[in-house]
Amino acid sequence: MTKKYFIATFGCQANHSDSERIAGVLESAGLKKAEDEKDSDVLIFNTCSVRQSAEDRIFGMNKKIAELKIKNSKLKIVLTGCMIHYSLKELKRRLSDIDFFLPIKELSKLPELLNVQKHLITKLRQSSSVAGDGERKFSKFNVQNYLSFTPKYESRFRAFIPISSGCNHFCSYCVVPYSRGREQNRPAEEIISEAKNLIQKGYKEIWLLGQNVNSYRFKLKTKNEKLKTNENIITFIDLLKTINKMSGNFWLRFTSPHPKDFSDDLIRAMAECQNFPHYLNLPVQSGDNEILKKMNRPYTREHYIKLVQRIRKALPDIALSTDVIVGFPGETKKQFQNTVKLFQEIKFDMAYISEYSERTGTLAAKKFKDDIPKKEKTWRKKELTEVLSQTALENNKKLAGEILAVLIDEKKNNRLFGRTTGNKVVELIKLSDTRNENLIGQFAKIKIIKTEPWKLKGELFN
Repeated sequence: MTKKYFIATFGCQANHSDSERIAGVLESAGLKKAEDEKDSDVLIFNTCSVRQSAEDRIFGMNKKIAELKIKNSKLKIVLTGCMIHYSLKELKRRLSDIDFFLPIKELSKLPELLNVQKHLITKLRQSSSVAGDGERKFSKFNVQNYLSFTPKYESRFRAFIPISSGCNHFCSYCVVPYSRGREQNRPAEEIISEAKNLIQKGYKEIWLLGQNVNSYRFKLKTKNEKLKTNENIITFIDLLKTINKMSGNFWLRFTSPHPKDFSDDLIRAMAECQNFPHYLNLPVQSGDNEILKKMNRPYTREHYIKLVQRIRKALPDIALSTDVIVGFPGETKKQFQNTVKLFQEIKFDMAYISEYSERTGTLAAKKFKDDIPKKEKTWRKKELTEVLSQTALENNKKLAGEILAVLIDEKKNNRLFGRTTGNKVVELIKLSDTRNENLIGQFAKIKIIKTEPWKLKGELFN
């Protein structure tokens, strides 16, 4: 009987992309996806460690995991992802019913851990971006670069393509360099070929992923005449331009860039690439220079504001989101107000606001005391959210009556939803019947008739 697997994914888009590669490995080894964790023979927890709440969810699942084991004594449970940065001894102590703790970079070992038959392991192949439609046998190269594995994409119209893994910046609050390691850039030929294959299959939205995408650089082993670059070095801008030129009807997005590496050349490329939809997530983390310095973010408030001004000059209609942390150690009320003032000045469309949580092993955990009370952090998050709500609504009101291109991506409660070029959620209303479900995965023209801070409402425009 064919074994079944289920993957529970926690965290960011990078984790979801990793889960697609885990699924690709398991299916290449002969397993099939289960409907839920209760129906699985192999259960994978792909974990996040960026915030304490994400870890708490896993550590709080001991009872549930034990119950699953009782119901299915043959169930194998694997933990991978960012929580692997903990010592193996501590993980085994706190999660005693987990069978295997597997670093994501050692994904190639998964079939062996699960005792998959050897003849099935040979079906494991590198990404179609390398091997085309042919298959390659399991190789040592795969051990070094798990990003080369063929993913099983969750969506038939939206795909996430990792261009790098890890980070070199060591922001004082961030665990990523410890959980994912130093930045490693994926071969440019793989990225470009994977994008080409997806676009040829009709995918409508491509996301290029990296902890710091705009620092991407890859040296080609041999000269590629199709890629017009200096010294055979492929930069992030080269990737954007190359994929943008591919034939097809698609959007090309990316996340996440670092303000310090955001050049005028990149801004120019964004403006010139017709397939780049005008949306950007530009993490700021704080609006106070002293806090930025303590965070080891090598830019100032003034630098960030001027960067946004240059971006908006080149792309006046761009929608901006950001990431920010409130309650960083030692953050005074005045310093927090500097972040509030920045939000009022920039007028973001969206922001991912986090309360600071100490991450084991980071510089901030070693150097600073987490001295802002939980209640104060929550209040600051609420106040910043209120400012964001006002600017988001103000920005969205400008779209009332406009006819926008929207990628319809899901159905919930008998309603269709989609995303604009600015990555804003749109709810479709006044649909005549449910046959419009075939719009999912397609671009549609939508006339916006109502605006809210976090959502637009509109109707099909024929």
